[in-house]
Parts: sequence; C-alpha cells; structure tokens
Amino acid sequence: MSPEALKNALQNLLAPHELLDDADAQALFIDQRRRYHSQNAIALMPDSVAGVQKIMRFCHENRIPVTPQGGNTGLVGGSVAQGGVLLNLSRLNQIRRINLPDNAITVEAGCVLAQVQKAAAEASRLFPLSLASEGSCQIGGNIACNAGGLNVLRYGTMRDLVLGLEVVLADGTLVSHLETLHKNTTGYEIKHLFIGSEGTLGIITAATLKLFPQLRSIATAWVGVENINQAIELLISVRNAFAERLISCELVSRFALDLSSRFSQISQPIDAEWHILIELSDSLPDIPLDEYLGEHLYHHGFHHTVLAQSEQQRQDLWTLRENISAAQKGLGVSIKHDIAMPIERVTEFIQQCGQALNTAFPQIQIVVFGHLGDGSLHYNTFLPDVLDNRVYESENAVNQIVYQHVLACGGTIAAEHGIGSLKAYHLNSVRLPAEIALMQAIKAQLDPHGILNPNVLFPKEN
Repeated sequence: MSPEALKNALQNLLAPHELLDDADAQALFIDQRRRYHSQNAIALMPDSVAGVQKIMRFCHENRIPVTPQGGNTGLVGGSVAQGGVLLNLSRLNQIRRINLPDNAITVEAGCVLAQVQKAAAEASRLFPLSLASEGSCQIGGNIACNAGGLNVLRYGTMRDLVLGLEVVLADGTLVSHLETLHKNTTGYEIKHLFIGSEGTLGIITAATLKLFPQLRSIATAWVGVENINQAIELLISVRNAFAERLISCELVSRFALDLSSRFSQISQPIDAEWHILIELSDSLPDIPLDEYLGEHLYHHGFHHTVLAQSEQQRQDLWTLRENISAAQKGLGVSIKHDIAMPIERVTEFIQQCGQALNTAFPQIQIVVFGHLGDGSLHYNTFLPDVLDNRVYESENAVNQIVYQHVLACGGTIAAEHGIGSLKAYHLNSVRLPAEIALMQAIKAQLDPHGILNPNVLFPKEN
C-alpha cells in the first residue's frame, strides 16, 4: 500500500485528531540523539485502547509495519519508523487506580514516569524507578525496554516492579491481566515476554505496578577513592553494614565529574580519581542514617567523604551525577555504550579496554559513570577533533574493541537501553543461536506477519 493510500485509509478509520499532520509529527520522527529519522511513516496518536486495537487490526490485515513509541527518549533507534505507522501512546495517560492494601498502582502506558511518581507520593507511597529522563519518558517505554535506573540495587529493574500488563497483540486482540496478584502459578508468566521486548511482540497499553513505603530517613554521601578496587571494597562494606537500606551506589570518574561540575556550576565535593555517590534510606522517620553512615565510612578508612547536611546539598550531589550526560555534549557527538558485567570484573574492564582504545585511537576521551551497585556502566567515547555525526564512521572499530572486552569480562552490550536497531547486528555475540531461534519463534507466533517494530532487535539478515 502506497503512503498516500495508507493515509487515506487511516483517515477513514480514525478520528481526525488521532492522525497527526506532518508539522505536528516532526518531533516524533527524530530520536533524542538526532541520529535516527523516521522515513515515509504516518504518525498516529490514539486516545483509547480501543483505538489501538482498531489500528492493529487494520495493520495486521494489510501487512502495515507498526513502530510503537512512548516518550521518544530512547538511545538505540528503537522508536523510529521506516515506513508504515508510527504509533505514539502519549494520549493513553490516565492513572486508572491506586490500590493501597496491595501497594499497587494501575496506569496507562503513556503516563510519564514523573507523573506516576507524583501520584504514588500523593498516596503516601513510593514508585522507585528513577531515571534522568523521568520528566519525559513514559511507562510503556520503560516496560518495553526493562528500564533500570538509579535504584536497581534495592528495588530491581522494571521487570521486578510489574504486577500485571494490558497488551494489544499484533492482530488487535486485547490481553489484559491488571489484577494486583502477588502470587500466581497458573502456567507460564506471559507478561514477562513483553517486558524488555522493545515493542516487537505487542503494544503495551497499561500496567499494574508495585508501590513501596515512602522514604522518611535518607543519608547521602559522596566518597572519593583512589581506584575501582577501592570503590568495590566500599560497596561491599556498606552493603554488608546496611543491607537493604543501601538504595544507590553510583560510580563517577574524575573526567566525568569535571565536565558535570563546570556544566552544573556546582563545586566538586572532593578531589579524587574516582567518586562514589551512596544513598541509604529507611521508611521509618528520624533514623540517624547519616550518623551511622559517617561513622561507618570513617572507621573503615574512607576519610574523603562529604555527607549531605541538607536537602539542598543532597540535590546538588545528585545533580552532579545526573548532569553528566548533558555535560558531555560539549565534547561533541559520542559513541555510547550501555554495558554491564559482574562487579568483580569492572576494574579489569576499565583498565584493559581503556588501554586498547588509547592504542587504537590516540587522545580518545572516555567518560565513565554508572551504577556500580549493579555492575552497569555508561561508557562513552569521544574522538579528538570529531564533533559531529562523522564520529559514527569509526563506530564499528570502537565497538569491536569495547564489546570484545565487555564479553571477555562476562558482560553484556545492553544493560538498560535495549538493542534497538543500533545494536541488532551484535545480538548474536551475546545470545546463543538456540536463544535467538527461540526468540524468533515467539515473535513468529505472536506477530506472524512481522509488523511490530520490524527494524529492531534482530539482525536484518535474519
């Protein structure tokens, strides 16, 4: 079906406001990094689940590709369309229900993460997923990519926070299990197929999510260490002492802090090669966690420490961590890596991969930061004197070195951001042929015509 014929058919199928004109759709057609652009696609924004079903039935019958899109904050090219329909879920943005006895909230896929956090807080509860993009990313996308963020150490990834899902399948069938069940052993747990599937198996339209008690006592410390081994010793020590009260353990390199400090106009807390941002929390009020943490750090030899003495100081420390991504843009366009490995191998990876990259690309700049508590790193590389998208001409060579060292350390090339189209070529380096065949079999069963997000996850030759 030609783009013009498709547009005419959709105009007859949908309400006028559900089909966006070219001017309104432009922002949806370009990804956050302005690297990927939708081509020859029609942007749709339905305002009901029934509307999503209607669109999927039509596209299934006519073999029209459908690319689901949430807040368009992805970094791996997973929400741009090459032809067909770009299905944006932003208008499905209602908080359907808060269930306090079961500590659960049911929300639609287009709800912005910060909106869900606010609704939980107004009910004296916590929804713990926290990301730098929480003011714009949407719950459907968080689930589709199995988002991680800052609090994985205590609360797990998005997979651990989902109690139930409502999903529209490729043929328009609605599968809805939004009950607040904490136990259910009636066969396969189907919802886990869709969590992390990057929109290739169905369109997530709503979810029931876990809530937790609000945090009433918080302690935040910035600690300077000499090397990664000392950072890991710090993690082990604090985790042993405070157990589940340890909510975050973030790693920041000297270079990353330099960039963020200048960008944020906030003084560096400590002069050190490596930095750890630690946060403890408790649901009970008036627990002197800061005193306990300070005493523990001092007695275990971590003397280069700043403890937040006010909420403003705490926010300043977190701003230094969260502004790293924005601050590094001043270096130009980067080749980003969203990687993870066993925590005990982080030192080995950073040392050996850095040496290999510097040998291949003299004067390369490497910005390292991330979630030491769960072994995931943001490892971003900048080539000297290449400030624009021409840097991608060297991407394969850089990736070959980085991924070789990641895999040698028993790691993964996609910790939080997903595979998308950017890393599809590399899927067979982290998954066995039998695993890929199984994934493709599941895809063929749920989406027999291959219309759901056909440009992501699997290598094109497959």
